Amino acid sequence: MNPDVFGVYVHIPFCVHKCNYCDFLSFLGAGDAHREYTKAVLQEIEELDEDRRQVDSLFFGGGTPSAIDSSLIVSMVEALKNKFSFSKDAEITIECNPGTLTGEKASDYIRCGINRISFGLQSTDNKVLKMLGRIHTYEDFTQSLDIARRAGFTNISADIMSALPGQSVNDYVNTLNTVAELGLQHISAYSLIVEEDTHLYEHLKDYPPLPDEDAERNMYHVTEDILAGAGFYRYEISNYAKPGFESRHNKSYWELTDYIGLGLGASGFYKGKRYSNTSDIKTYIDGTAKGELSFIREVEESSVKDRIEEYMFLGLRKMEGVSYSEFLKIFGQDIHSIYADVISKGIKQGLLEEYNNPAEGGVYLKLTSYGIDVSNTVMSDFIID
Repeated sequence: MNPDVFGVYVHIPFCVHKCNYCDFLSFLGAGDAHREYTKAVLQEIEELDEDRRQVDSLFFGGGTPSAIDSSLIVSMVEALKNKFSFSKDAEITIECNPGTLTGEKASDYIRCGINRISFGLQSTDNKVLKMLGRIHTYEDFTQSLDIARRAGFTNISADIMSALPGQSVNDYVNTLNTVAELGLQHISAYSLIVEEDTHLYEHLKDYPPLPDEDAERNMYHVTEDILAGAGFYRYEISNYAKPGFESRHNKSYWELTDYIGLGLGASGFYKGKRYSNTSDIKTYIDGTAKGELSFIREVEESSVKDRIEEYMFLGLRKMEGVSYSEFLKIFGQDIHSIYADVISKGIKQGLLEEYNNPAEGGVYLKLTSYGIDVSNTVMSDFIID
C-alpha cells in the first residue's frame, strides 16, 4: 500500500448490447444520453476536494467506455488532470469491446494520455461469442488490436473466459494458445459465474451443459501452464502479465490503496472511508446538477475488523500473498494475534504456506496451489467472529 498515491475509477454504463451473462450496471444509450451523463461526471469531478497526492492510476470501466464518443472520454481525462496531479508514468486504462474501436478513437485516447487498453475478447470461437451475446467476432478483435497498435498502444490486455456452456477443455486450450501468441502484455482469465437476473441464468436450460467440476479445474490449471510458456506470469488468481505489465490499478484494489470512484454505481475507498454512488441514473444526473456529492453518495461505515478481513481476502488473491510486516504497519497488530489458529490450520492442511521474501520485507503468507483450487473455502476462514 502506497500512501503517497491514489487511483481513480470512472464508470461508463453504456453498451451497444447487453451480453447474456452480464450482471454489471450497464444499459443501452445513444448520443444525447452519453453527453448528459458525461456532463454529470464532470460535475462530480468539479465537486471533489483537492488532494496533494498524485493519481497513479486511472481506469475507465463499464459498460463499454469505447462505445461513447472519444471526445467525451477526453473531456473527463482533461478534467481530472486539471483537478489532480498525475504521476509521470501514471497508468491510464480504457476498457474496449472489439468492434467499437476506430482509428480516430484510438488516436484521441493516446493524445489525452490513455496508455493502456483492455479488450473484452472472451473467446476466439465465433460460435461461442454469439452464444454469449457478444457483438463482435474474433476477426473484429484482431482488427481492433491492429487499430490500437497503429495508434501507439504498447500495453494491451485481453479478457478470456472458461467454463462456458458446451465448452470442452480442448476448446478452451485452443483459445488460450491463440491468445497467448498475439503479443499481448496482459491477460485476464476468468471462470464463468452464472449470475441471477441475467439472460443466461433465466434461460440456462436452453444452453449446452456447463462443464463439470473436473473439466473446469483442468481449464483452471492449463491456463497457467500455457501462458507461462508464452512468457506470462501469474500475479493474481485470475491475472497474468508479461514482466512489468501488471495492472497497477487492480493491484491498488488488492492492496487497499485509496481510490475515488466516479459515475453511476461507482464505489470508492478514500481517506479511510468507503462509499458508493447511486445506481439510479436519474438520481445521479439530478444529484450532480445540485453540486453536492451527498445527493448521490452513501458513505459506508468500515470497521477495523472489516478492513482486516478485506485486506486478507484481497491480499491472498495475489500470488505473492500477504506481507506480515505490511499487516503490522497498516493495522498496528501482529497478524498472529488475530489469525494464529487459522494460519496454523491452513498450513497443516496444505492450503497456506509461509515464505521469506527479504527483498520485499520479510515473511509472507500465500495460498498453495491446492489452496488456490479451493480459495473460497480458505478465504472464509479469515472472517473474524
